[in-house]
Amino acid sequence: MQAATMRPRATLRDPAFQGYTILRVAFVVVPILSGLDKFFEFMVDWTKYLAPWMNDLVPGSAEDFMYVVGAIEIVAGIVVFISPKWGSLLVAAWLAGIIVNLLTFDPPRFYDIAARDSVILLGALTLNRLATAFGATTIVQETRHLKAAA
Repeated sequence: MQAATMRPRATLRDPAFQGYTILRVAFVVVPILSGLDKFFEFMVDWTKYLAPWMNDLVPGSAEDFMYVVGAIEIVAGIVVFISPKWGSLLVAAWLAGIIVNLLTFDPPRFYDIAARDSVILLGALTLNRLATAFGATTIVQETRHLKAAA
């Protein structure tokens, strides 16, 4: 099986590649920062968004659950960094779980946040499609292509 290669137009001057890069940076940085915040709670007390049925899935407190959530979010950001094609799908699946949690916790209390997260999920799927279009399977492959294009 032949390894995928990035398309020739994937340069930093290409507007589509710029859009891909913007989404990629966002989906690396935001999940990592959000994950870290689950441990330090600089932005918000995340436990207030956790549906009781979700908390019942794992042993321990809601705070313990948020530590697990934080670790998963950090890993998701790292996976997007390493492999945007597959990491973006991981983030999209993770966001789908968050949306289900928000829609089922005291309806319609968090419908506005669920709507926002739905748009973010679409952004993650857009990153996947752009990564696929540019053949950006891994950071190593992408770096090699950009050096060759320079």
